[in-house]
Amino acid sequence: MKRIALLPEGSVSHEAALHLFGDEPVELLHFKQISDVFMATVSGKSDYSVIPMENTIEGSVSLHMDWLVHEVDIPMRIEWVYPSIQNLVGRREELEGTAGSGIDYSKVTKVLSHPVAMAQCLQFIRSRMPHAELEHVGSTSEAVELVKQHPGIGWTAVGTALGAKHHGLDILAEKVTDHDNNFTRFVLIGSDPLQIPSKSYEDKTSILVTLPEDFPGALHQVLSAFAWRKLNLSRIESRPTKKRLGSYYFYMDVLAPMDSVLLPSAIGEIEALGCQVRILGSYPSYSYEGLKSEVQK
Repeated sequence: MKRIALLPEGSVSHEAALHLFGDEPVELLHFKQISDVFMATVSGKSDYSVIPMENTIEGSVSLHMDWLVHEVDIPMRIEWVYPSIQNLVGRREELEGTAGSGIDYSKVTKVLSHPVAMAQCLQFIRSRMPHAELEHVGSTSEAVELVKQHPGIGWTAVGTALGAKHHGLDILAEKVTDHDNNFTRFVLIGSDPLQIPSKSYEDKTSILVTLPEDFPGALHQVLSAFAWRKLNLSRIESRPTKKRLGSYYFYMDVLAPMDSVLLPSAIGEIEALGCQVRILGSYPSYSYEGLKSEVQK
């Protein structure tokens, strides 16, 4: 049975993992910090780790990208997308207004959540609880747990329905994200290739490109190597190399597998320019609808 490291029970990562694996027999190992999730696979405690990489609203999760690039050397094996449905979680009897009036948001003293989840719901929070203190914690599930541990003082959490159920709390307001199309891109990292049976996926390869110094037009030539081969880049992002100020690498997602003819030749052309290229993974990328249709069968 495969062992899967991920953030705590009730987190969006937990929901996403359940969605990805469906009825597949796996053992889920929960950790409080994302660093522990990464290190579980590095140390061999787990076979794979679930890593949130990008969100529709907030963009890339920079901390997780930096861990993947600078701290560990474990390939991406699967990518999938899952909707981040956040709710306001707390104790209904503690925050209810007069009979039939629903939740009295003036009674809320604090809102806790992961910073990315919090940012996804700021319009809701500011419109209903502008007076409330906002506190960032390690995960949405940790936020819900803290609310559970501190009754009677008006604390609430932005978290998942699974987290509310796990800790025996109420959903005070459903789907409080500021945008309906709020999705998170997850990757599964591990030593061995893995594929979940599904009819809906595309091949993707993630690479890091570091340009040579003092090479005017180098990025243009790199992009041209993909363009004339008609290789589609679905993402390109610059990140600091952490070696010196102004030094960057480029993270690129290419919609092609490494065992194709065109991609290795493009990488060879880029390396001939003096660029350094690191392959982060070549893997199946599953769409949410594709996974959903398979799970429902």
